Amino acid sequence: MHLRRQAKIQLAIFSVIALIALTIMSLQFLKLPAMMFGVGRYAVTVELPEAAGLYARANVTYRGVEVGRVESVKLTPTGVAADLSLRSDIDIPSDLEAEVHSQSAIGEQYVLLKPRNATAPPLKAGDVIPLADTSVPANVNTILSDVVTGLKAVPKENLKTVVDESYTAVGGLGPELTRLVHGSTDLSIEARKNLDPLIALIEQSKPVLDSQTNTSDAIASWASNLATVTSELKTHDEDVAALLVEGGPAFAEARQVFERLQPTLPVVLANLVSLGEVALTYNANVEQLLVLLPQVTAEGGAVLLANRDTKQDYQGAYLSFNLNLNLPPPCTTGFLPAQQRRAPSFQDAPERAPGALYCRTPQDSRWNVRGAKNTPCVTRPGKRAPTVKMCESDEQYVPLNQGDNWKGDPNATLSGQDIPQLPPDSPSAVPPPAAAPPAPPPIAVAPYDPATGTYVGPDGKVYTQADLAQTTPEEKTWQQMLTPPGS
Repeated sequence: MHLRRQAKIQLAIFSVIALIALTIMSLQFLKLPAMMFGVGRYAVTVELPEAAGLYARANVTYRGVEVGRVESVKLTPTGVAADLSLRSDIDIPSDLEAEVHSQSAIGEQYVLLKPRNATAPPLKAGDVIPLADTSVPANVNTILSDVVTGLKAVPKENLKTVVDESYTAVGGLGPELTRLVHGSTDLSIEARKNLDPLIALIEQSKPVLDSQTNTSDAIASWASNLATVTSELKTHDEDVAALLVEGGPAFAEARQVFERLQPTLPVVLANLVSLGEVALTYNANVEQLLVLLPQVTAEGGAVLLANRDTKQDYQGAYLSFNLNLNLPPPCTTGFLPAQQRRAPSFQDAPERAPGALYCRTPQDSRWNVRGAKNTPCVTRPGKRAPTVKMCESDEQYVPLNQGDNWKGDPNATLSGQDIPQLPPDSPSAVPPPAAAPPAPPPIAVAPYDPATGTYVGPDGKVYTQADLAQTTPEEKTWQQMLTPPGS
């Protein structure tokens, strides 16, 4: 038969495609090089106590991934030996266990390789997994027989009750059970996608479980304490119930209180924040004040004990009235000049002069040793300054003078500082000539008769005060003499 040229070209193309497809099938699916020549494979022997349904060409898995197949299963004097053909491109640790599992109840056995240590050297051709590191599943016939035996041991009426109760429990829950199954399937798929982290979690869970074992005593103690708390709650069940019943109205009342305080509470809290910042800054000062307060209180009470249990008429505080006037003399340096000072007889309240007015003598002078110039800086231990600004800066206190100018200008300075002055537009501090004060009323003096206690008042009338007479039954104190009659 004579073929046209186009037909020959088509047959040639089809032949090339068929050859490529056959080659791909032989290499990728049939894996003829590995089957016939062992290319990319190495052989390992597994010793088993019995075949357990394992057959040639069964799969071999490692961490859920197919890594080889069973080449043959043969008898040995001690059991069964299965020859495995494993992929050489996957390193499998040699410290492992080989288990035979079944994918279903009717067969389809496979070999599962479970490594114990991921750092062990990999398997190599000719290695033998000993019988002590292998296991096979239980016989299905034995399991079914045991199930039948167990069902026979259960009375039929009880078994019927179990079935009926199970139906009552799960009856009508088809959609929920379906979602549960679908969720389990999705969970399994996600677990398969994250197989390596999941395996790492399982392999590294031993330290966590060991910690639970090591802290078993603490866990038992916690459980015992929890049991004690729950038993107390059970004992005081009525109190707890009353608390729950009455707690709602109480919280409602508290909410109403907060609502009534809403206009002012933010302002109070803001002020408390500022107060808290001050207290935090002056924490050391507040602490010292609290420490010294009991001692100061005790010393204040001690002045009442100096003449206790004595024969003195007045039992009171024992005080010393040594005034020590002008020792040392008052400080005038740093204040307004003498011609701008107000007269002490003025009773109004003028505005404060601008600037800081305090004693500006040296910090170690004898004038006003506890004045503003020696205020300790809280944030700068060891530093003393009259203002917070000077405390927070690197500026040091500089006095106006040495403080010995007891005559002349007390603010004469050599340091170049500004001398406190009133502003030009302020009224002069020198007071105008004051009007002569009114004459005080005359002192009323009225002689009295000590025999009867009668006397003539300023209004010309005669009064009698019996406790002024000589015949008064008891001696009068000076306090009683100052008390009006009849009080």
